[in-house]
Amino acid sequence: MLRRSLLGLLGAAVIVLPGGAHHSHGNYELTDFTHLEGTVREVHLINPHSWIFLEVPGEGDGAAPTLWAMEATTPVGLRRNGIEPDDVLPGDPIRVRCHRLRDGSDGCLLGFVTPLHGDPERGHGVEKEWD
Repeated sequence: MLRRSLLGLLGAAVIVLPGGAHHSHGNYELTDFTHLEGTVREVHLINPHSWIFLEVPGEGDGAAPTLWAMEATTPVGLRRNGIEPDDVLPGDPIRVRCHRLRDGSDGCLLGFVTPLHGDPERGHGVEKEWD
């Protein structure tokens, strides 16, 4: 009986652990924020993670812009943080504070987003948490 109970607990742990590992922030450098400003190219409010794709101007004259992939929480999590689906739309300028990918590629875990689109009804200038 004890052996059967232990096997059941072990089986339950094996099933649960992969789900918890999926939501790890281990790919990101969480000790500091990267500050970026740019134009939203795409917004995907989907499960299990929402995404903003941000075009950031290149540094220096004639430098090409870069496209950053920014991971956020679920649509339900965004709503809990007071974010509405139309707060940030493609074409909007925004400022972000995010945790950069550890490998140095152009991607971040979103921390905070400040819309700069000029529309107070959509939260212009109000920083909100996206994780």
